[in-house]
Amino acid sequence: MSLSPAPVSPPKPRVRFAPSPTGFLHVGSARTFIFNWLYARHNRGTMILRLDDTDVERNTEASVQSIFEGLKWLDLSWDEEYKQSERGELHRQMAETIFQKGLAYRDFTPAHTDDSEKSGAQGTWLFNPGMRELSREESDGRAAAGEPFALRFRVPREGGQLVRFTDAVYGEQMKSAVDIEDFALLRSDGMPTYHLASCADDADLRISHIIRGQDHLTNTFKHVLIFEAAGFTPPQFAHLPLLVAPDGTKLSKRRHGPVVSVTTYRDAGFLPEAFINFLCLLGWSPKNDREQMGRQELIDAFSLGGINRANAVVNFKEFSKPDVGRAPSPADLNPEETFDPKALWLNAEHIRALPVEDLSARLLPIVREAGFNLTPEKMLRITPLIRERIKLLREVLAAADFFFVDQLPPYDPAELIPQKGDAAMALRVLKRAKEVLAIVEFKHDALDQTLRTAAQELGVKAGQMFQPIRVAVCGRKNAPPLFETLEVLGKDVALARIDEAIRKIG
Repeated sequence: MSLSPAPVSPPKPRVRFAPSPTGFLHVGSARTFIFNWLYARHNRGTMILRLDDTDVERNTEASVQSIFEGLKWLDLSWDEEYKQSERGELHRQMAETIFQKGLAYRDFTPAHTDDSEKSGAQGTWLFNPGMRELSREESDGRAAAGEPFALRFRVPREGGQLVRFTDAVYGEQMKSAVDIEDFALLRSDGMPTYHLASCADDADLRISHIIRGQDHLTNTFKHVLIFEAAGFTPPQFAHLPLLVAPDGTKLSKRRHGPVVSVTTYRDAGFLPEAFINFLCLLGWSPKNDREQMGRQELIDAFSLGGINRANAVVNFKEFSKPDVGRAPSPADLNPEETFDPKALWLNAEHIRALPVEDLSARLLPIVREAGFNLTPEKMLRITPLIRERIKLLREVLAAADFFFVDQLPPYDPAELIPQKGDAAMALRVLKRAKEVLAIVEFKHDALDQTLRTAAQELGVKAGQMFQPIRVAVCGRKNAPPLFETLEVLGKDVALARIDEAIRKIG
């Protein structure tokens, strides 16, 4: 009797997020990180953060800090971390390997020292025959003499070769090699280009899946050539649909400003879990019409097969900058006019789903930062009263401001007069309320019974009784439930505010 060998488990995936620190963390970049993270966690794989910081002219420390700020707020961890700028020797080794195979050549032409395509009289620049056909002996001699050169990939020009790869989202992709320029691997200053450094790092870090934006799709043909020339099997590629503005243009830091920055959403009062939920629904679907999803639900449901091909629209309105030279603050935002309605809806739903203790702990720092010295105990009592009334955490300052101050800001005395009532009625209600509230226990049921009885005694409807009291203690008609509000405010504050309201209309 023979035993069949045990099945061999496929290797765990290794994915990476590789931002270039040239500005704040873009919402599109955040989505790329999230999709990589979900894929790694769903498949029990490894999540790698790699700063692609070799563009020394554009990289800034402020941008590095902004990226880490945004990722820290998202609260999604990674398993390994690298900086591309510390791996230059590895990049040059791959370039040398490709060169020694005869698959790259030195280009001493000053005009062709970068990795961009050149346009000339004959159309797009593809290669320089003079440099490509230079003998190895002459090339070595000029290099030894110190003449600067760029190292270029020798893209096949004969035999009608096709460069192919299968994208997990967009399917089979192919391009004729003769349509690809001899792109640079090393610049004339010896620095690696993005194409070389990215591939060298991906190969060294054993990246199994490259999940990135669709705008990198055309680069992938060059990357396949590099991987194969260096002797590596290319990873599996999955390109994500672009995030676009309502007018169809790609979301741009330069054009759309802070509304595409992750920290703008943080500062406006979004919950990180709600923001992650929102970004996931931009270009991916769990296939069962679910929308509100927690972190573990997203991990369980995520697959590359759920990623759409169509670009995803972020339905925001243009961010207005109030003062030239001053960075917009959260206070400058009108959420309803700025953020995608679905983002606001999801955030409100996630707020309502939070345990009161958790939500209270998130609201308290915002209240204290605004200058109110509130205790955790009082914030915990206020939180259930406003949870249904806020879509963003920062809205606590408007929804519950009357709880935080000793004296209400000015309000219109006309608000004290109930519908189908008059000033005389409002005055009778407030005076009676002052009398009965002075002797009742400030507990919900006692307050409810006492004020309803007082309304009957005055011959007014409950609503006509409650509105003047609500406006007197809150400064407005639109406020949380009255009895719970009175409980939290306490007897002394409530009576003092009713006294002030009586003076306003007395």
